[in-house]
Amino acid sequence: MPEVIVKKGEPIDRALKRLKSKLDTEGIMDEIRRLRAFETPTQRTKRKAKANAKRAKAKFRFNAG
Repeated sequence: MPEVIVKKGEPIDRALKRLKSKLDTEGIMDEIRRLRAFETPTQRTKRKAKANAKRAKAKFRFNAG
């Protein structure tokens, strides 16, 4: 679980923003949303295809340059 250390004098909303961005980059928020409700097989297929396309695009982008 990611953690954020609040620095002295730092506003809480800025620390929350850092925490949210860490959760987003690790994919925790997506997983929570996914587990909150039932996912049909069609939705699961679309989600996995979208993730694979994103992964392939990133792989191509970083290997092509």
